[in-house]
Amino acid sequence: MTVSRREFLQWSAAASALAATGLDLSAAPADRAAKAAPKRILILGGTGFLGPATIEIAQSRGHHVTMFNRGKTRPDLFPGVEKLHGDRDPKKGEGLKALETGTWDAVIDNSAYYPRMVAASAGLLAPRVKQYLIISSISAYKEPNPENGTEDAPLATLADPAVEEMGKEFQNYGGLKALCEQAAQKALPGRAAVIRPGYIVGPDDPSGRFTYWPVRFDRGGELAVPGGASDPVQIIDVRDLAAWLVHLVERGTVGTFNACGPEKRLAWGSLVEAFQKGGNANAKPVWIPTDFLAKQKDIEFPIWAPYAGETKGFHTWRNDRAVKAGLRFRPALETVKDTLAWYKTQEKVEKGRTRLAGPSAEQEAKLIAAWREASKAKG
Repeated sequence: MTVSRREFLQWSAAASALAATGLDLSAAPADRAAKAAPKRILILGGTGFLGPATIEIAQSRGHHVTMFNRGKTRPDLFPGVEKLHGDRDPKKGEGLKALETGTWDAVIDNSAYYPRMVAASAGLLAPRVKQYLIISSISAYKEPNPENGTEDAPLATLADPAVEEMGKEFQNYGGLKALCEQAAQKALPGRAAVIRPGYIVGPDDPSGRFTYWPVRFDRGGELAVPGGASDPVQIIDVRDLAAWLVHLVERGTVGTFNACGPEKRLAWGSLVEAFQKGGNANAKPVWIPTDFLAKQKDIEFPIWAPYAGETKGFHTWRNDRAVKAGLRFRPALETVKDTLAWYKTQEKVEKGRTRLAGPSAEQEAKLIAAWREASKAKG
């Protein structure tokens, strides 16, 4: 059985654009409530999942935002924001020409996938920016991941550092992310902040991964839940991550950080309870053990990863450094409720935004039946 690790790579590499939802993205912890001096922030990308949340919060805190992208994805998003158009690849079209002038306090690079392109943008902007935040990923770490790993864990490498394709099942994604980090750090030594999130979740998530769970619980009935209740899981609400990015800009913070949450270890069973509380209390989880799932084919569960074998360390990254730098987390139940509420608006707001990851109803029923049959056979 393949696991959600592959889905993590695919959706981290190719998040879709999204529309503003009317949800309050500007809420900030009390220790962050005081307004900082206005900053000029350049966002490379800005029309995906994390970008719009960051722009909402930055604007709410009085900062001036400029977006740089191709202008093809949701060009009507944020009509009041300054927009520059071009291409991350300097060899395509106008390339980075629109960035040849202008000064900013900080750059937030949301679309860093290939090191040559990161080197081009970071090198061009280095003389005219103070700080460069690059959104990387925990996939930048070498596999298998260590348990309770820190930011000093070994990074992924590539046999061909010049490769510019993700490869089959995105096997190049982690190595490319690591090289993108290095390109930014080389262009702006001492001025780069490397952010390595795990699963980014919450309202507006185009991947359907986390969203699958509150929606499935809300539908009620029997449902398959993988693994064990004590398995660890790490998630971060997009609004918390976005607020922290703006906080880093306001403080001028640099360094390398695991942006994984929550602050304390979260048990998969506790998150499952939140799914139930936020949805349908009559839903009936049927726990399917990891060893039984390992023998099954063609069924995947999003977010969860086996707390065993090569994925044992996947949901155990330490976040002490990020917490010390101001990262804060809302309760999981709040994220569950808000995600479900957002999902229920999508048919009216934007058709096609209701994709869900996870098994089909038929796959789920077959799995539960197979598990019960196997349990009977064992006596």
